[in-house]
Amino acid sequence: MERVVCLLIGYGFGLFQTGYLYGKLHHIDIRSQGSGNAGTTNALRVLGWQAGLITFLGDALKCIFAVVAVHLIFGRSHPDLTPLFAMYAGMGAVFGHNYPFYMKFKGGKGIATTAGLLASTLPLPMVLICLAAFLIVVALTRYVSVGSLLVVTIYLIEIIVYGQAGGFQVPKEALWEMYGIAALLLISAVFKHRANIRRLLSGTENKLSVGKKKS
Repeated sequence: MERVVCLLIGYGFGLFQTGYLYGKLHHIDIRSQGSGNAGTTNALRVLGWQAGLITFLGDALKCIFAVVAVHLIFGRSHPDLTPLFAMYAGMGAVFGHNYPFYMKFKGGKGIATTAGLLASTLPLPMVLICLAAFLIVVALTRYVSVGSLLVVTIYLIEIIVYGQAGGFQVPKEALWEMYGIAALLLISAVFKHRANIRRLLSGTENKLSVGKKKS
């Protein structure tokens, strides 16, 4: 039951669509422009750096807030399972971001939200590894999709490595659930990027570009 509650908490936080709301403030439905996505990259492409940064921070923070809420609710009653519950909340936030019911389930791709989960579940050095990998790959290739998929792949590896090293201090069966959640997030990211992957394979993927801020 606690797992379901954590999923619902995360989904509720995930429904806050930063890019979509920012666009609406500027009289734009971001889903009707650019890639048609409500996430950070399209906000950056359509509305500029400020919009991209605000969208990224908002989408990452909503996951962090979901994790904090779970810690406040279950931290004392289930201290040995709180890291697992946090990941359920994070997964819920990603699904809420990707599939918001009030937007006909047309949201983002969940990378910034996953970044929030990464930042709230792993030690700083592991977070910095993911950040460095993303920045280097995007700087070299200008393909945000490649950097995004690399980050969620590294996240799965780090979750397993940190878990096997005893970093989460949860029961063994809970560890396998955590690995499963991280794997599911990777599968979800690949699914949401399936069009990008096809374009990468055909050499037609859009490279990173920055739009002008709309007034």
